[in-house]
Amino acid sequence: MNGSPIIIFPEFPEFSELEEEEVQNVLGYLTSVPSVAASGVGFILVIDRRLDRWATVRATLLRIAGSFPGNLHLVLVLRPTTLLQRTLSDFLFKFNKDEFKMKVVMLSSVTELHAYIDPGQLTTELGGTQEYCHDSWISHRTVRCAFLSFPYMLTNCISSLSVKENDLLIFQEDLQVALSQGGRLLECINEPLQTDPEYNMTYDELENLATVQRLLGQLDETETAFDDFWERHRTKLEQCLQLRHFEQHFREVRAQLDVTSERLSGFSEVSISPAHAEHVLRELSGHEDRDVLDCALSLANEGDRLIENSHYAEDSIRPKCSELREVCEEISSTLRSKKSLLLRAMELHSALEKASRWCEEGIFLLASQPVDRCQSQDGAEAALQELERYLDTAPLHTLADRSAILCQYEATLTTQLRDQVDRVFQKQSSVQEMFEKRRVSLKKLAAKQTRPVQPVAPRPEVKSPLSSPSKHASLSEEEENLAVLRRHVMNELLETERAYVEELLCVLEGYAAEMDNPAMAHLIPSTLLTKKDVLFGNMSEIYQFHKRTFLKELEAYTDCPELVGRCFLERMKDLQIYEAYCQNKPRSESLWRQCSDCAFFQECQKKLEHKLGLDSYLLKPVQRITKYQLLLKELLKYSRGCDGCDDLQEALSSILGILKAVNDSMHLIAITGYEGNLSELGRLLMQGSFSVWTEHKKGHAKVKDLARFKPMQRHLFLHEKALLFCKRREENGEGYEKAPSYSFKHSLSMSAVGITENAKGDNKKFEIWCNSRDEVFIVQAPTPEIKTTWVNEIRKVLTQQLKACRGNVDTQNHISWNKASLSVDASEENDGYSSGEDPMNSDPEDEVGKKLAPGKYTVVADCEKAGPQELSVKSGDMVQLIKEGEEGQW
Repeated sequence: MNGSPIIIFPEFPEFSELEEEEVQNVLGYLTSVPSVAASGVGFILVIDRRLDRWATVRATLLRIAGSFPGNLHLVLVLRPTTLLQRTLSDFLFKFNKDEFKMKVVMLSSVTELHAYIDPGQLTTELGGTQEYCHDSWISHRTVRCAFLSFPYMLTNCISSLSVKENDLLIFQEDLQVALSQGGRLLECINEPLQTDPEYNMTYDELENLATVQRLLGQLDETETAFDDFWERHRTKLEQCLQLRHFEQHFREVRAQLDVTSERLSGFSEVSISPAHAEHVLRELSGHEDRDVLDCALSLANEGDRLIENSHYAEDSIRPKCSELREVCEEISSTLRSKKSLLLRAMELHSALEKASRWCEEGIFLLASQPVDRCQSQDGAEAALQELERYLDTAPLHTLADRSAILCQYEATLTTQLRDQVDRVFQKQSSVQEMFEKRRVSLKKLAAKQTRPVQPVAPRPEVKSPLSSPSKHASLSEEEENLAVLRRHVMNELLETERAYVEELLCVLEGYAAEMDNPAMAHLIPSTLLTKKDVLFGNMSEIYQFHKRTFLKELEAYTDCPELVGRCFLERMKDLQIYEAYCQNKPRSESLWRQCSDCAFFQECQKKLEHKLGLDSYLLKPVQRITKYQLLLKELLKYSRGCDGCDDLQEALSSILGILKAVNDSMHLIAITGYEGNLSELGRLLMQGSFSVWTEHKKGHAKVKDLARFKPMQRHLFLHEKALLFCKRREENGEGYEKAPSYSFKHSLSMSAVGITENAKGDNKKFEIWCNSRDEVFIVQAPTPEIKTTWVNEIRKVLTQQLKACRGNVDTQNHISWNKASLSVDASEENDGYSSGEDPMNSDPEDEVGKKLAPGKYTVVADCEKAGPQELSVKSGDMVQLIKEGEEGQW
């Protein structure tokens, strides 16, 4: 009937017992089987209830009316065949017809059914001719549905495909499987035609055939589309990878270009001497990193190739290529400009030297012409010709036009170089004047020789060359060069000092002050809110000192740089403020690493337009205190024999002392485990690493600690009042946190310490002992020189203690000798030296009643006699003690 799909409900007494969900699922699936066009015509339901009752028929119709999901065209019901149920059906159907809400036709037999539906569309149970196997139909539908779902699955796979190569292989395999299954399904559908060419396919078979053919075509299109998609996807991935590599290389090359550009900016294009110009040019050539420029240009060419190959990120690549070429051109241009200026400066220096040398040789020529030779006409003519020949060389060696020279070399002229040009021109003028006067005299002598004539002696201007012209001129020029070099170093000191003060002010105003700005408070992390003093240390104090005091005092020595050492010596105590800054630097750097990425620092850096972060500026004070000693060394090198040379040497030593104190304090603050206050131990004098063995006395026998046969590695800290033994721990962390830490192990009071300078068997060993050698530490230094330095320093501490104790005793008891002046003979006992053996280093109450035993003693401190009955002794004297009196007199 008009191509409507037919659904047959066979006899099934338990239909009313089925769950509603099951019924809806079955009806939903059956209505989805036909095509959309067929479903739109409307379904025809055939309900076989010939063996059932009317009540069941009614319930079935009501259930279908309420749950059928599709468009119902007609419902054909084979009503019950028993007489009673058929009568009830005819009668009650008329009254209940309206409640079904669908077109229902009650049929009495399959014959009437054939009037509505062709028997060819009905199974044999309903008098039709169509052979139907339900199991076969289910199997066929399962395969068909699986095949139908495959194209949709492949489409979803394409949209969610990852970029891995394995996904491509898996997808291609699935696609081939789908095509293979579709081919087999098509063969199954066409199988009846292969056995019987006259076979007429049913509507379902025709529909299935069309569907499978359509899906196979869709799969072919999908395969083609996927190949195209994958090619485009792979190309995009390759271009993305190329872009990543290009950007990474761009960042690396750009950083190298920045370093190269910064290095070039540090080179001066002016020079103060030919040697200096040559040195700067050589250094400049050494920093001409062609590899970096070639790498940058190569990367730019690579970017051009990417653009030529239609890279999708052309808008990102092209500006970077342009930037690389511009920076390379800028660096090359700067390099060429600096080289050109330096070469011009060298050319000018060479011309000045050439002219100066010509003048000196001319002066020497005038001074070397013998007087007696000029008395004759021939001699005068010969001398005149000699002068003429020398003057003929002037155009090749001298400078012609001062204005032209100044104009030609204007770009390279400094104040010093301009003064040198003026001096050379003045020298040329003086020499040419001397030559002209000599020429006039010689011409007169050559033209008129009526009587002997004594040639005029050279003018006073050439008096110095007569004796030793080259030597004196050379000496004067050397002193002048040294003065120029001193002024150069002084200028560098002042310029860098002014720049340093400006940088400190910039940090204090641009960062430290901003931490108190309410408008910036929301950008400051909580870990930084109360840590301004930790981050900046005493930078404000350092700035005030340099701004108000040190810079002004340095500027006072601008014209006498050789005396600037006095300024450093007068302010040496003030410069010790750097010790506190350097001691705080590890804490500052640790805090910086925690907060370096916060928005506050980035905003401050952006406002200041700084290329470098705050950490670079926090390092400036450390770099500055180190720079002073380098500048003082340079000044000292150029000031030998000048007034102030000793002050420069002392200032350099003091600055180095501050640096040593800073270095020592950095180690000192790394000590852990010491329960006392390190500041109570006095000033730190020395620190270093040593190998240490220990020995102990047990009873009357001295026993080596066998467990210490292998030496302990210990770091010793020598203070004025104590000697600390620490164990060095592994270095870890970054920056200043790489400094080692020291675990406290043992300490010795210097008031109870003794030393033995030479331990047997090794010139790098010495002994430190206390308590009458009950405990001995054998210390091995890395070198004999380090050992000597430590022994001398320890002796100095012990000697100072002895003198202090002797002074205290002298003020209390006026005795002839005090016990602090003697020690047991080192050769007889232990070759040692100790302030702890001296009773004056112990509690005076403990010494009551104690007397020295008779024997030989070595004097360890000088003692002058205070009366006629006393003796004077010197350190190192050997004395024989007979007895000690009741009042401590010997």
